[in-house]
Amino acid sequence: MSDAWVVNTDGGARGNPGPGGVGIVVRSPDGVVACQGGAFLGTVTNNVAEYEAVIWGLRAARALGAQTVELRSDSELVVRQLTGVYRVKNQGLLPLFREAQRLIGLLSHVDIIHVRRELNREADALANEAMDARETVGDAPEPPCGAPDTLFGD
Repeated sequence: MSDAWVVNTDGGARGNPGPGGVGIVVRSPDGVVACQGGAFLGTVTNNVAEYEAVIWGLRAARALGAQTVELRSDSELVVRQLTGVYRVKNQGLLPLFREAQRLIGLLSHVDIIHVRRELNREADALANEAMDARETVGDAPEPPCGAPDTLFGD
């Protein structure tokens, strides 16, 4: 058994930009769902939502005591930017990229993996539930997105 926590993240916007939301599912190393949630973001782009999901997922994993994480996202752009394959050209994404990188640096080890959408259905469903309800759903640590780092002891 691996000691890695698995964090599935998904973000989306209806309209791009449009009403957006994020979903995360965090599993402990034994595969049990430790927390999951969705959050409504207001008007954002798809890529902003994807980054917000990654940030929330990493913060939630840290809040649960994770040090080794397998981060799974269906956003090829975000995965390739975080792994250094692509540069971040969009200035609006740069602060989110930097925050994700900072959080990754606070963990012992992070594998960043691109997964097909069908393997990310739970996080997608939570993002859509939050967009439909226009509120936060689930039991993941709050506040979900854009929270000051002091809330998570960073």
